[in-house]
Amino acid sequence: MPRVLFAYVAGAMVTGWYASKAALYSLLRMESRLCRECDAIQRRWGKAMLWLTGCRVRVEGGEHLREGGGRIIVCNHQSWFDVFALTAYLPTSVKFVTKAELGAVPIFGRAWKGCGHVSIDRGDHAGAIESLDAAGRRIRDEGITIVMFAEGTRSLSGKLQRFKKGAFVLAIQGGVPIVPVGMIGTYQILPKGALRFRPGEIVIRVGEPIRVDGLTHEDRDILRDRTWRAVAELKGDGPEAGALENQAN
Repeated sequence: MPRVLFAYVAGAMVTGWYASKAALYSLLRMESRLCRECDAIQRRWGKAMLWLTGCRVRVEGGEHLREGGGRIIVCNHQSWFDVFALTAYLPTSVKFVTKAELGAVPIFGRAWKGCGHVSIDRGDHAGAIESLDAAGRRIRDEGITIVMFAEGTRSLSGKLQRFKKGAFVLAIQGGVPIVPVGMIGTYQILPKGALRFRPGEIVIRVGEPIRVDGLTHEDRDILRDRTWRAVAELKGDGPEAGALENQAN
């Protein structure tokens, strides 16, 4: 218990330090400095949080992210440790699409927005669409990599939930590939609703990009199901589980 308490206190201090640095650049409108340093700040923060909690990370398939240009990473979501690991160890700079509540956290929220992450208010349908449209323009125009947890929330059981359609509509509209990613081990470290973490190994498995060439809006469900099966296989659920889950939904 003392180690857990220490990690929470130290983690809060580390988060406050890095968030304050980014928030200050944003507040002083030092956009060029902020743009240069955001990726480094985020990586240091993620690695510090993982080190404090005794977690190790291994990335498999990182070569699938070497190609430049805009893309959408679709990843399963089991724990807050997904964010720490992806931020710290993916071999590319990423922006997350998250719920609006995160952007409202004092200091951290300003830093999060200042670094270009996207906040979605799920209670405001029109506003959510507008935010996603803006994210789509950035993917196309700036060639950024967006991470979307297509399940919409952390899984209570660790099993892959049904995907929402937003990521796949964005990919088709923007003509950018989907990169499936499977997270392994984060559920065992800190399940949703738990407070006590368990140190362990996190594996990030990156799959081959799924191209959207020739797809139209009517193909969004086909793209969603294909991506679901890819993520299920990457995280070890197997392609048969993916087919059965989507049929059941």
